[in-house]
Order: sequence, then C-alpha cells, then structure tokens
Amino acid sequence: MLGGNIATKDGEKAEVLNAFFASVFNSQTSCPQGTQPPELEDRDGEQNKPPMIQEEAVNNLLHHLDTHKSMGPDGIHLRVLRELAEELAKPLSIIYQQSWLTGEVPDDWRLANVMPIYKKGRKEDPGN
Repeated sequence: MLGGNIATKDGEKAEVLNAFFASVFNSQTSCPQGTQPPELEDRDGEQNKPPMIQEEAVNNLLHHLDTHKSMGPDGIHLRVLRELAEELAKPLSIIYQQSWLTGEVPDDWRLANVMPIYKKGRKEDPGN
C-alpha cells in the first residue's frame, strides 16, 4: 500500500517493497552467525584490511550451489556455474577482489528479478 492506496503499477509496487526492505535492513544488519564462509569472515586484528577473496573459497561456494534453484537475471543456470566451478573460480575471485577494493560493482550485477511471493496474512502488507 502506498499512502493508504493499493499500488497497482509495477513502479509503485517496487517503491513500496523498497521502502519496506529499507526499513527492515540497515547498516547494522549482518549475516547470521556461521552463515558466512570462514574465508570471508572478519579476521581478528585485521579489521582495517580488506578481505582477500580466495580462489578456493569461490570454488567451494560454486561447488555448493543448489542446482534446484532458478537462474538469475543473467540466464545462467546454477548447474552450469557449478559444473564450471574450476574454470570460473579464478576470474570471479579477481572480479570480486577488484570490486571490493574499488567499491564498484559491474552494472550487470546490479540487476535482479524481484518477485514478491505472498505467503500469509494481509496481502496489502508488503511484509507478507
């Protein structure tokens, strides 16, 4: 709902969902304990240093992709990423490291297909 009115246009729906997620997630929100791979977690005494994105860590994450999930906006099925993990780990780790150091993300990686899925409660509530 947008100011008490039901959002019917795609842009309005996106604004409502964006406002909801912005209210829930903030800079204090972090990954739950134990969900981040150890290779990417903060290292004691090294808080001021950027993390090193290890090729082995990327390879491991690629090998553990759930191939039953749907593909992203890039159109690449997760099974392909998983099967090509050995070949993709090095270039992806380089891209991730450069992205971290420069603070820039490739434009294509900013795209997403966000699809609200109603689960329970009032359909007008963006949190549902």
